[in-house]
Amino acid sequence: MAEFDTAHVKNIVLLGHAGSGKTTLSECMLFEAGLTGRKGSVEERNTVADFHELEKERGNSIFSKLLHTRWRDYKINIIDTPGYDDFCGEVVAALRVADTGVLLLNAAMGVEVGADIIWEYTERFRTPMIFAVNKLDEDQSDFDRTVREVKDHFGSNIVTVQYPVQEGAGFHEIIDVLRMTMYKFRDAGGKPEKMPIPEAHREKADALHKELVEAVAGNDQELMEKYFEKGELDEEELKEGMKKAMIRHDLFPLFCLSALRNMGSGRLMGFIDNVCPSANEMPPQLTQRGEKLTCDSRGPACLFVYKTVSEPHVGDLSFFKVYSGTVRSGMELMNNATGVSEKLNQLFVVEGNKRINVPELAAGDIGAALKLKNTHINDTLCEKSKRVGLEPIVFPHPNISVAIECARKGEEEKLSDALHRLREEDPTVSIEFSPELRQTILRCQGDMHLSVVRWKIERLWKVDVEFLKPKIPYRETIRSLSESMYRHKKQSGGAGQFAEVYMRIEPWYEGMPEPKGLNVRGSEIIKLGWGGTLAYYNCIVGGAIDQRFMPSILKGIMEKMQEGPLTGSYVRDVRVCIFDGRMHPVDSNDISFRIAGLKAFKQAFKDAAPQLLEPIHDLEVLCPDELTGPVIGDLQTRRAILEGMDSGNHFTRMLAKVPLAEMHDYSSSLRSITQGRAKFTMHFSGYSPTPFEIQKKLMEEYHKMEKEEA
Repeated sequence: MAEFDTAHVKNIVLLGHAGSGKTTLSECMLFEAGLTGRKGSVEERNTVADFHELEKERGNSIFSKLLHTRWRDYKINIIDTPGYDDFCGEVVAALRVADTGVLLLNAAMGVEVGADIIWEYTERFRTPMIFAVNKLDEDQSDFDRTVREVKDHFGSNIVTVQYPVQEGAGFHEIIDVLRMTMYKFRDAGGKPEKMPIPEAHREKADALHKELVEAVAGNDQELMEKYFEKGELDEEELKEGMKKAMIRHDLFPLFCLSALRNMGSGRLMGFIDNVCPSANEMPPQLTQRGEKLTCDSRGPACLFVYKTVSEPHVGDLSFFKVYSGTVRSGMELMNNATGVSEKLNQLFVVEGNKRINVPELAAGDIGAALKLKNTHINDTLCEKSKRVGLEPIVFPHPNISVAIECARKGEEEKLSDALHRLREEDPTVSIEFSPELRQTILRCQGDMHLSVVRWKIERLWKVDVEFLKPKIPYRETIRSLSESMYRHKKQSGGAGQFAEVYMRIEPWYEGMPEPKGLNVRGSEIIKLGWGGTLAYYNCIVGGAIDQRFMPSILKGIMEKMQEGPLTGSYVRDVRVCIFDGRMHPVDSNDISFRIAGLKAFKQAFKDAAPQLLEPIHDLEVLCPDELTGPVIGDLQTRRAILEGMDSGNHFTRMLAKVPLAEMHDYSSSLRSITQGRAKFTMHFSGYSPTPFEIQKKLMEEYHKMEKEEA
């Protein structure tokens, strides 16, 4: 039998902007429960959570970590997440399996942009949330201002459960308006002394207690009736009402603490035990078929993999949550996506970098298994007779791109393997080989994410790499009509080659009229793989060119469209009409007409007012109000067109259209301008004409390269 049943397992995720104290709080929780003999320190690089070599080098969390602790007959699974948006994939995956989020706020900084970003994710998952105002022992802390900002940003459903008697170096007393008790801590923190609320704070505490009671009663009709009847709700009624409201995402209690001095963490853990929901109290999971899966240890076994880590010399470690049934060591389950059976040879609960063998895990619990060869992130493992597929995690799209190549020749296969394994454990990374650009393109969330990717490739998989500026996928088109004729004639002993093609080209657009002055015998509308259209018209009369040669002419045109005349970029949105030509009864063949079609198209294209098009992206930037000016100034240097701005909750959201060619270093530039207090997202919008001077420069560079290669 599993050591903890479903009702006694609580899954929480620690969230917050970088520097809000998540890892320090996790150390407090382990220490308070007696699982560690001393608290680790982020500054001393000896915390249980930040055990990775790279995290010790950088001094901040990069990966989410699974920890667990025991508190008054409950098991609390803790997922400590990184605070930088570059690692948002770790946050999203953790939220997918957590049943409560604890959002930490730095009392000296108030609500930072990282908290706003995280809140958007919690809204998507409807995660029950607790707010914890941390670092109240710092000189610049301001609890009241932070609470005001929290309510401005996240709504009036935040209710104060605790507030500090004093802040700064003298912080050591917390008034709890749920229990109507004051907790007084020693300088070293730890277990506090419970004391009556001082008379000087009685009025404030009573007012906040009344606000709490009314907020809880207002979310439950039965409690509202009891409140009207008695004029009060007791502690048990308040806790039950808060749990229901938290599950519905209607109420968010706010606590205060100093994780560094271990003041307030024990009370927070007690609240998690007593009030926060277990997995079986949350709404059932929806399967991909729209069916409900109840979290019940007596149901069919089903687990969901939310994270994988590749460990050198060990293999892949898969982290999962049991959503139904009880999984046991040695059990065989089927991967719903592939139909392949996987054997759970060993089950673990995880404590940072330590794995502890357990015989089984009940529904609602989180654990790990080694060497699930055919199972990846977002896969569901279930019983063969009860196939279930749970909804996958939708990860954020990458924001920056680089071209990646080996620093030394001959290591391409090693690099390919490293990139494959990297993609397996980090779905926010995208890797593709672009035949158009002839580069391997690596896409990720930002500069910090990119530096972590490089570290992994070079340190874990021993491949030195170079990051290059990716080429821009320009497109070429035309603005006017032109005609051309090309005669291909080649004679060299034996059969020769002959073909003559007359061609008209013009810009294509949806709904354009049929060609004027030509006798259309047939047409083909081709949707190009790289976007845009080629309209190919056969306007030959009198048998000047046999029908059998028309596909060869088209083949030559398509060949040139894949390496356009201006810069070698793909050509799009052109109508081509073949209206005359000549052939030879002996020397004409498919090759001759392919060459003639290619050359005629190239010549006509250059005479049709050619235009280079550049990719334009929709850009959204979220930054503090006071930094809007510098951010706009930087965008103007990138040829951005600002399309809209809206401001609220001390942040400004800017929408702009911006050329991809100007955005290569934007991630580092924005971080420098805003000291890491802004975020951005980019999505492809379409193509737009490139300015004349830039087009001229790119054409000159391409023609110079052609001459060098000739």
